[in-house]
Amino acid sequence: MNLFHSIRQQIYPTHQHQNGLRSPYPLQKNRCLKRNEIMGDNAYLSLVRENKTYRKFWIAAFISMFGEWFNTIALFLIILQYTDSELLLGVLMAVRMGCFALMQPLFGLLADRVNRKKLMILTNVLQIFLALTFIAVDGPEDMWWLFLCSGIMMALHGLYVTAERAALPNIVNEEDLTTANALDSATWSTALCLGAFVGGLVVSEFGVTIAFIIDSITFLIGTLLLLPLKVPQTYDKSSSGSIITSSLKDIWLGQKRIQSDPRLFRIIFAKTSWNIAGGGLAGVFLVLAGNDIEFVGAALGFGIFFFARGLGTGIGPILARRFFTDSEKWPRLIGLLIVVSGLFYLLVGFSLQGPLLLTLVLVTLAHTASGGNWVLSTVLTQQWVEDEMRGRVFSTDMLLLSIGHVISTISAGFLIENGYVNLQQGILAFACLMIFSGFIFTIWNPKQRNTVHEHMSVE
Repeated sequence: MNLFHSIRQQIYPTHQHQNGLRSPYPLQKNRCLKRNEIMGDNAYLSLVRENKTYRKFWIAAFISMFGEWFNTIALFLIILQYTDSELLLGVLMAVRMGCFALMQPLFGLLADRVNRKKLMILTNVLQIFLALTFIAVDGPEDMWWLFLCSGIMMALHGLYVTAERAALPNIVNEEDLTTANALDSATWSTALCLGAFVGGLVVSEFGVTIAFIIDSITFLIGTLLLLPLKVPQTYDKSSSGSIITSSLKDIWLGQKRIQSDPRLFRIIFAKTSWNIAGGGLAGVFLVLAGNDIEFVGAALGFGIFFFARGLGTGIGPILARRFFTDSEKWPRLIGLLIVVSGLFYLLVGFSLQGPLLLTLVLVTLAHTASGGNWVLSTVLTQQWVEDEMRGRVFSTDMLLLSIGHVISTISAGFLIENGYVNLQQGILAFACLMIFSGFIFTIWNPKQRNTVHEHMSVE
């Protein structure tokens, strides 16, 4: 697993946000033309071609994300081959997202106080070796090792994502931020498409051992691309005292920053509102649907459905950039996109007995809507939050969506493992839950407060 024209129609000389705060990161004023308006659909190509730092940053992120999805198919296959347990599929996703979630407050702190480039390099280096440890899994008695290593890798991926998103606004001009986010979301989606599909092919043809070796190499390549880059960063110098005291204070400041702005508080729940049902749909039910495809192996079946999922999340941001140009309407639009995603998943449930192509198209459309939700909420958060607080705010965003994902995947795995629902019933039930969640988000309209954020004055 996220586009839009220019979010801002002009660049203010003082770079002052509507909430009265000055952004702590400087604008590159020599590029003040409304570039997205001039370039139109060529904005993506122009950004990659002209911004050398972003180009390498983008390629490195793609390769690392490719590696994350490449090994996922092999892990699914190992679990089903050794245990034949649908519940353990949910447990795997829950462990991965749980590790991702529990560490998010610390990740946000690190992304604000430690060099973000070094954090990204460190996560890649560690995953070079962790990817190889899966080769030791050789039976159901080794499932604990698979879960442990997978959880650690997901935690490291969470640190990479938090640092990468917090660094992005400092690498591109503000007028390029929506384009960069659309491309970033499309990159994640492309990595999902290709990583899952190629991973399925490799596992089917050469086995899981070769797949894990290739996976390790992807993290090595990503590391080498990051090494020469210079990534600007503004550090928060307000924290002092012991590490524990400073950490607790910094986390508290991040929470206070969110709670002080009702519009931000709402947007922080955008991804969670999809994941409370989407986790089970995409992380459990799609895997089982892939396992049921006739005439292909399970690994390739997983890859086919994950390819459709990734294709949708890649298309979504691009369409959103093309058609949704009024950022004032984005908060309500985000809720409607969740509803639309749920409606398409409802159709997925009804299509399971029909042509495979129809089901894949519906999965793609469901994730097209979710991709728009993801990237619209991400851009709003980036624009509303100042640099030295951005990492902590994004960590809360990731924490909440991960909690929703854990609840969703465990519930889906438990229900189908114990025979409470079959595959079709599970998809239909979770699709209805997604529609309801999107409706609640749409009608949620918090009152705005015209106050300067208090966290700026905290010593």
